[in-house]
Amino acid sequence: MYHCNNNVLDHFDDVSNMVELGSGAQRNVEDIMLSRYACYLIVQNSDPRKEVIALGQTYFAVKTRERELEENYEQLAMKCC
Repeated sequence: MYHCNNNVLDHFDDVSNMVELGSGAQRNVEDIMLSRYACYLIVQNSDPRKEVIALGQTYFAVKTRERELEENYEQLAMKCC
C-alpha cells in the first residue's frame, strides 16, 4: 500500500513486549512501533482534547519551529562569512 510515494508498511513495525501482570507473572503482548512520520500524521489528525494528543501536537510544533530557526541561522551564517 502506498500513499504520497511512501510505503505505508515502512512506517509501522510489529513488535512484542513483555508486561508484568498483577500476579507478578509476565506475558508477551503484541504491539506496533510507529515511525516518526506515522506518529506525526496520527497526532496531527487526532482530537487535541485528549491530553496525549495535545502534548504530541505541541511537541511537533516546537520541533518544527526549532528546525525553522536552525535553517534561518544557517542561511544567515552563510551570508555573513
